[in-house]
Amino acid sequence: MQKTINILNKRARFDYEIIETFTAGIVLAGSEIKSIRLGKASIAESFCEFHGHELFAINTNIEEYAYSRNFSHAPKSERKLLLNKKELKSLLKSVQNKGLTIIPLKLFTNEKGIAKLDIGLCRGKKNYDKRETMKERDTKRDIDRIKKEYK
Repeated sequence: MQKTINILNKRARFDYEIIETFTAGIVLAGSEIKSIRLGKASIAESFCEFHGHELFAINTNIEEYAYSRNFSHAPKSERKLLLNKKELKSLLKSVQNKGLTIIPLKLFTNEKGIAKLDIGLCRGKKNYDKRETMKERDTKRDIDRIKKEYK
């Protein structure tokens, strides 16, 4: 039984309004997948960018695997994302025409142990939208606290 790994980008939901999500495969070296399985990765500052008709994850930090000798990887290199041609076309059109951006939301391993990346087609929030999000979160927390007291 494999232990599943979930590495979240917590800032993404606060800073961006997520319009659509996709699950993409990610091209990794052997030492990179081993580091991910140990949970030594971060997608907090990363974003996705097109080079030609291919999508790449930029600034994804995967620490070097401690037990690799000669074939170590660069921690912040560009990593190619694997999507269907139809999904790539729609993402490219959305990014070019509407001014949207693509942000990694979650890096995880599936039941087979393969690394996947959930990406979101996002629009940046304004400051007042962020304040609204904080206000909603606080009121939800207060309501939950009150419900808990009366049970």
